[in-house]
Amino acid sequence: MKMEKNLIRLLKADEIECRVSVINEKGLSLLLYKDARVDQKILDETFGAFGWKRSHQCIEGNLYCTVEILDKETGQWVGKQDVGTMNYSEKEKSQASDSFKRACFNWGIGRELYTAPFIWIPAGKTEIKSKEERYYCNDRFTVSSISYNEDREISALMIVNEKGQKVYELRAGGTVGEKKTSSKITKKEPQKKAQGDSISKDQMESLRSELNRTGVSMEAVQSRYKIQEPETMNEEVYIKVMNALKRTKSVEAA
Repeated sequence: MKMEKNLIRLLKADEIECRVSVINEKGLSLLLYKDARVDQKILDETFGAFGWKRSHQCIEGNLYCTVEILDKETGQWVGKQDVGTMNYSEKEKSQASDSFKRACFNWGIGRELYTAPFIWIPAGKTEIKSKEERYYCNDRFTVSSISYNEDREISALMIVNEKGQKVYELRAGGTVGEKKTSSKITKKEPQKKAQGDSISKDQMESLRSELNRTGVSMEAVQSRYKIQEPETMNEEVYIKVMNALKRTKSVEAA
């Protein structure tokens, strides 16, 4: 089956959702999402309405989704599977939708969202309120424009509020007010001997240094990458975190 990486198109700006991840008195961080309707649309565009199918399986109490694509050359169905997580309001529906979206990530739909920088909106650009020692924000944010490089990574990004006011911008070649830097971690970064081991003290110091530079909180990192304790993250997760931070503007330029 000839599944080249460019077979699945990249997401358009109006197909991407912004959701608040972490919020405090200093500002809030946003995560970029796609929904199941976007997945269905791209599957139809790419493979045709009769060229793909989905099914769900319950394995050890967890709901999985398998998305299968018809290989027209062999007439066989090729499937990729992933498990969903739930929210407590609509458990079954949320698991079904989440497992479907995750299975579509495995096919490459929206995988470019993993290359997004940490998106921090300072309090001066949004209205943050507090109630009973909890912070919240009623502002809505949308992606007004997005661009990608030849590696299918996000290279430029603009986010606006419901009034159309720009609250975040990443320009091609670097963030606003920043000198151009490499978005990839080189081998000069401290490395662990075993990839599955937790990161070293030097790596943790490098991480803290990037957090200080960008103003991104450790809480935002933990939320985005589902990390329980920062010191226990492995090499693979560490590299993803550092790559995202290196594409994030310094706090002075925010």
